[in-house]
Amino acid sequence: MKQDQYSFLSRLLILGGFLFVFLFFTSCKRPAESSINGNIFRYNESSGIFTLDPAFAKDLPHIWVGNQLFNGLVALNDRLEIVPAIAKSWDISEDGLDYTFHLNQNVFFHENEAFKNGSRIVKADDFVYSFNRLTEARLASPGKWIFNVVEQTENGYAFAALNDSTFQIRLSKAFPPFLGLLSMTYASVVPREAVEYYGHDFRQNPVGTGPFRFKYWKEGVKLVLLKNEHYFEQLDGRQMPFIDGVSVSFLVDKQIAFLEFIKGSLDFMSGIDARYKDELLTKEGKLKSKFKNNIELIRAPFLNTEYIGFQVGNTYRDLSSDQYKALRKAINFSIDKEKMLRYLRNGIGHPGWSGMIPAGLPGYDSSESIGYHYEPEKAKSLVSEYQLKGVQITLSTTADYVDIGKFVQAQVNEVGIDLQLEVLPPATIRQLRANGSLAFFRGSWVADYPDAENYLSLFYSGNLSPKGPNYTRFSNPQFDQMYEHMFSQKSDQMRFTNYLKMDSLVMEDATVVVLFYDEVLRFVNKRVQNLGSNPINLLNLKQIKIEKSQPVKTN
Repeated sequence: MKQDQYSFLSRLLILGGFLFVFLFFTSCKRPAESSINGNIFRYNESSGIFTLDPAFAKDLPHIWVGNQLFNGLVALNDRLEIVPAIAKSWDISEDGLDYTFHLNQNVFFHENEAFKNGSRIVKADDFVYSFNRLTEARLASPGKWIFNVVEQTENGYAFAALNDSTFQIRLSKAFPPFLGLLSMTYASVVPREAVEYYGHDFRQNPVGTGPFRFKYWKEGVKLVLLKNEHYFEQLDGRQMPFIDGVSVSFLVDKQIAFLEFIKGSLDFMSGIDARYKDELLTKEGKLKSKFKNNIELIRAPFLNTEYIGFQVGNTYRDLSSDQYKALRKAINFSIDKEKMLRYLRNGIGHPGWSGMIPAGLPGYDSSESIGYHYEPEKAKSLVSEYQLKGVQITLSTTADYVDIGKFVQAQVNEVGIDLQLEVLPPATIRQLRANGSLAFFRGSWVADYPDAENYLSLFYSGNLSPKGPNYTRFSNPQFDQMYEHMFSQKSDQMRFTNYLKMDSLVMEDATVVVLFYDEVLRFVNKRVQNLGSNPINLLNLKQIKIEKSQPVKTN
């Protein structure tokens, strides 16, 4: 009887959720969306969107929208290869300092009242303006750092328009991953006319060159983008994009958004919340059979390393440096990462048996020789040898990762170390981590660009927090020397070999516990074709096709 009561209440809550969402969407529907005849890609963004200016596209929600509205010189394909975008080709000088881009001469900005004639072609001067704008102190763009290696003189950054279709950048030192930085949304081109016309309101009146143009945005409710009829890219001789628009809703409650997706009102869901993972997935991480007629599950490697970091800049409490290092190693040996993934994540991800560099990037430890496997007896031996029994250490994490924190706590306590758990708000974690106030903290690192340097920068002493992302305060002269000289090496293979050596120095010091390498998990309505996936979870909608909507069945 008790089970029946819970079942009835569950149904009641679900029906109530459906009713709420139905009323919500009915009240918020706009003519801009309803006139697209259903050929529209719909997804929810529970985190919200706060700006449509690409200069502030610092996380996936803003990057996803930015990539629909804007283009840069180059882009990444799903294999993370650098491909042409507005630049149809480029040349790099032999010393690796000068990058010369030859622009496609049929790229137009979206039609907008900011232009005298409705629109105009993109010129090299537009990149000079856009890149200088990104570096302005008054703009305070979080993307300014992508130009840290660009040469600076008394006249400013070394950006130059050699003519209308030739744009050049000069670096202060060779940096092979630089093209990858230019593929980021930060490096999008924007027109001076629109930025000056709208001023601060450019954030809600974006004008770009992307496959979709801005139509409507009611903050916290709905964002609608429409097809750019004059987009410059083609696929198999056909002009992209192939759909008429994109609609983004902003339901904060992920459970309600999940119900909308199951109902067929949303086309796409990225990742999975612990509250409904068992509803969709088997324990082996496969889509349950009752959904297979209507939903496609796409799993792919993700350049995201989930880890726990130690603050190693100082010794811990009254422990000697040798004792503290033994403590870090003992914790590494004590965690059964395979079991953790199986029971807490339905098998999603790969155990962190190697270094910080994830699979898919040159420098990854494919032999699993530099990391730590589950060896509890080794952990207990270290605890005994270095007199660590009963030593207390606190793991700081957020509410979203409490389940992993409790698992780690139980495993570490079993080998004789007293691990306590501290749950803090995300903003507090970020602040205390940057200030070096957390001894042991959960973190993750998603690649901004497809090069292992992205991960190694976390341990370079020149990036010590709060100046940079070296939150562990790791400092090793050998590591720093290799880091500073790796980009002057002309051989990519030698650079990749050094990446592995540098990662091994971090792991030998047991600076971090690598928990797992994540996977991109995409649930897609089967009416959507050609969505695909990629290791940094970019959302590329210009090539997708959508069939007419059909009733969604769940059994």
